[in-house]
Amino acid sequence: GSGETDFGPQIKNLNKKLFTVVAWDPRGYGHSRPPDRDFPVDFFERDAKDAIDLMKTLKFKQVSLLGWSDGGITALIAAAKYPSYIRKMVIWGANAYVTDEDEMIYQGIRDVSKWSERTRKPLETLYGYDYFAKTCEKWVDGIKQFKLLPDGNICRHLLPLVQCPTLIVHGEKDPLVPRFHADFIHKHVRESRLHLMPEGKHNLHLRFANEFNKLAEDFLQ
Repeated sequence: GSGETDFGPQIKNLNKKLFTVVAWDPRGYGHSRPPDRDFPVDFFERDAKDAIDLMKTLKFKQVSLLGWSDGGITALIAAAKYPSYIRKMVIWGANAYVTDEDEMIYQGIRDVSKWSERTRKPLETLYGYDYFAKTCEKWVDGIKQFKLLPDGNICRHLLPLVQCPTLIVHGEKDPLVPRFHADFIHKHVRESRLHLMPEGKHNLHLRFANEFNKLAEDFLQ
């Protein structure tokens, strides 16, 4: 993904009187290329450090995080590792570990030619088909690495270290991230709030942009 393909309604419509919105592309994604994207076993930690380093370079004294999917995992790690720098956090579609069920889901999205045209087209336009297809395959292999670790761990050991107020949003019809992941994060991030969207899928912030933006704004104020 990328900031511009994945967060249009947030970049455009989040209240600019209240917030400065920065949509960054992790290395190897969007406009943060070259280099090509790779997936060493610490790629989430690397993304978290890149995000915080960027915001400090931009001279922000403190930030709140909006993290979707891999970005939600990155946000959890950033909040755990840089607690004094993160004010609040909203995450959705994230998981702290990988199960057999998850691995089967990932295999199902490995071949981008089988994706719906609506999902595929913006990314094809941004990357060209070859880089997009190759990177998706590498991502599946990258995320499957965690299955080999005890308890399929990505960041479950870091959840108790998160100190900022956290809102977890979950789409009950998310085909990529089962509900138990949201419940697990909610249980282990102290005083977090869980908000369920009955009709929400993985891209709930695009499909129900107005509802999501209002939730995020109310929480982050």
